[in-house]
Amino acid sequence: MVDKHYTEDDFELLPPEKAAEDDKGHRDTSAAKKAANVRKKFWSVVKKAARQVPIIEEVVAGYYCAFDASTPFRVRLTLIGALAYFVLPLDVVPDMILGIGFTDDLALLAYVLKTVHSHITDEHRLRAKRALSEHDVYVER
Repeated sequence: MVDKHYTEDDFELLPPEKAAEDDKGHRDTSAAKKAANVRKKFWSVVKKAARQVPIIEEVVAGYYCAFDASTPFRVRLTLIGALAYFVLPLDVVPDMILGIGFTDDLALLAYVLKTVHSHITDEHRLRAKRALSEHDVYVER
């Protein structure tokens, strides 16, 4: 039996410009740019941060929630904003500082994930587990 390799396309993620679009077709161009950066840089940052961010599995579930068409627009924008802060190099505390670099990211992510937790589904969490495995990201349990 051959294990299936999951890609982002297998999860039918919204493209960045659609993730930043409301039900009436109005697009938030700033959020669309952030969403594009998140999609582009997410996995490389996750691989670097996995050992320093104890909630990495929930962060990845939040990523899938942010690009899910069934997630309400405001929730998508909230998650995209937090994930953009996580993946972009400009930070209050630079991520390169060993031990404390992801502290500010973690605080923001924990707050946002708690705020939108009712929108992060079991399916998002299952996708996160699979994707972390596929990307060979070790998660301590």
